[in-house]
Amino acid sequence: MITGILSPMVLAFVLGVLASRLRSDLKFPDGLYQSLTIYLLVAIGIKGGYKLSIASFQEVQFPAMAAIALCCIIPLWTYWLMRKAGKMDVNNSAALAAHYGSVSAVTFSAALVYHDMLGVSYEGFMPTLLAIMEIPAILVAISIARIQNSGEEGTSNLREVAIELVSGKSSILLIGFLVIGYVIGKEGWEQVAPLFDTPFKGILTLFLLEAGLMAGRKLSDLRTSGLFLAGFGIIFPVFHATLGIYLGHLAGLSLGGATILGVLAASASYIAAPAACRVALPAANPSYYLTAALAITFPFNIIFGLPLYHYLAQIIVK
Repeated sequence: MITGILSPMVLAFVLGVLASRLRSDLKFPDGLYQSLTIYLLVAIGIKGGYKLSIASFQEVQFPAMAAIALCCIIPLWTYWLMRKAGKMDVNNSAALAAHYGSVSAVTFSAALVYHDMLGVSYEGFMPTLLAIMEIPAILVAISIARIQNSGEEGTSNLREVAIELVSGKSSILLIGFLVIGYVIGKEGWEQVAPLFDTPFKGILTLFLLEAGLMAGRKLSDLRTSGLFLAGFGIIFPVFHATLGIYLGHLAGLSLGGATILGVLAASASYIAAPAACRVALPAANPSYYLTAALAITFPFNIIFGLPLYHYLAQIIVK
């Protein structure tokens, strides 16, 4: 656990949170955050596509099925819990279900680096599972809201939302460069590896510094989001991670691969899901879903979750 907490990426994130809470004038130049996001998505996609090109269909099929199962069932019970225990309305419950059913590419990136630091191997096609899990959960959650609202104003056409998601920046970059990486194979990957492989950890460190600044600004919203969301944002990622690790193990993934699938299940989207919810669920309160995903679950996963999930995987897999 000490290895995870004392990594440059985690310490940069903590520094960002502290700087924000101390009201420092530290601020990233306009557009740099978007540039770092683009770099991470491209790097994940193209390397994952290359690794997918050398994997067999038999290796990928069952982990892919496990990933689909996770991103379809997590929003169902998240919605139910928010409605019953959280006493939230349909739109807010569905928005939270979308965020927690979808995945965080940055948390995924941190998980890859964490395993590299530990020297724990994992399947190269894991970015494919990231791409698989990003969109379906959002559509499931929005569909629930549409059914519950019975066509009332507050949810938009599901087809339009699906098109918006597929054409969104994160989907285009991740899926597009997965395809590019698959097509170019090893020879093509070696040409771009000096840009997208070695610098990856440094770019992620910068991104997490900015993410810490954003998370620190969101901490003040905890007063309005309440203790229930704070508890949910910590307890349920651990449950989701445990389920993801177990399903990954059943699907034939290695210790590292099962752990990373668990990390994906535990993560909450704060790029694709907020954009979709602004369009499809305009009545949902961003203070709830953004605070829960960005100020509670994301820091927990980055600082404590990664070593915890690796420990759980060692118990489940071995």
